[in-house]
Amino acid sequence: MKILYAVQGTGNGHLSRAKEIIPALLNRAQVDVLVSGTQAEVSIPHPIKYVYKGLSFYFGKKGGIDFIKTIKRNSILSVLKEVKNCPVENYDLVINDFEPITAMACNLKGVKSISLSHQSALYTPNVPKPTHTDLIGKFILKKYAKCSINYGFHFKKYNDNIYTPIIRNAIRTLKRIEKDHYTVYLPSYSDKKIIEVLSEIKDIKWKVFSKNAKKYYQVKNVYVRPIDSEKFEKSLASCKGILCGAGFETPAEAIYLQKKLMIIPMKNQYEQHFNARALEELNVPVLNSLKKKYIPKIKMWIESNQKIELDFPNETQQIIDHILYDFIVEEDFLFV
Repeated sequence: MKILYAVQGTGNGHLSRAKEIIPALLNRAQVDVLVSGTQAEVSIPHPIKYVYKGLSFYFGKKGGIDFIKTIKRNSILSVLKEVKNCPVENYDLVINDFEPITAMACNLKGVKSISLSHQSALYTPNVPKPTHTDLIGKFILKKYAKCSINYGFHFKKYNDNIYTPIIRNAIRTLKRIEKDHYTVYLPSYSDKKIIEVLSEIKDIKWKVFSKNAKKYYQVKNVYVRPIDSEKFEKSLASCKGILCGAGFETPAEAIYLQKKLMIIPMKNQYEQHFNARALEELNVPVLNSLKKKYIPKIKMWIESNQKIELDFPNETQQIIDHILYDFIVEEDFLFV
């Protein structure tokens, strides 16, 4: 059986998950990997056969997506060319983690594809949803990487087609301790803005991992360093708490490590508002933005003993086997 596994490379979470999924797929089939997007700092230790520019979203510095930069740096002609040339018809199965080029190519060429992503879980029954509607965000979630069949990941197993988060082995094997710092990852905010707010909470040591920093530096009680996967993992394992965006992987890892968690969903990023709603139901505190007026709420969180206890079992191989079994039964396909 020949599988094309397509991964969105705009964010670190998709590639982090791919590190665990690819070995599970290789245990069952021949696998080629395709990555599109340009905004991730994470690499995967597997050969990547196809690298496409794809459609990337670019972070701003005020808590949201920079739509002007996003429009300027994406080319519709380039996307159409990549879709046309994407060889999805050469594979028995395409598995897609919110990757738009293969999704569009499969729809164009009549090839069945399976979505295995966090995003595909969001519009299924019983999943908590934001109280507001974002028409553009809704369109992106439903159409950006539309597949024939959908399986998803979320913080809880809200229905039969949703699995709990895949926690990387690197996180599972970390030694959990508690030192005196708080870890911060807010890639849609400038270092200046983060320092402006967090330095006001003077008795706390803030370790900030920044997409913008070129080297390590310190301003008052805020320590800023460029993103480094190994150092970030160690900081997560040893921190008192984690202040981060409302993505999926970092909050899931914080919960797995039994760390205090506070989140700030990105503006104009509808997926993060779904996540914020789900985490709110789990009693995770949510800030609307990073502003000085929220400092009292941050201090209350620091003083609290809030920790979320959820079980995220290591079921990656079982998940892959379940999906492949369903596909084989439906297609009457035999392994060769």
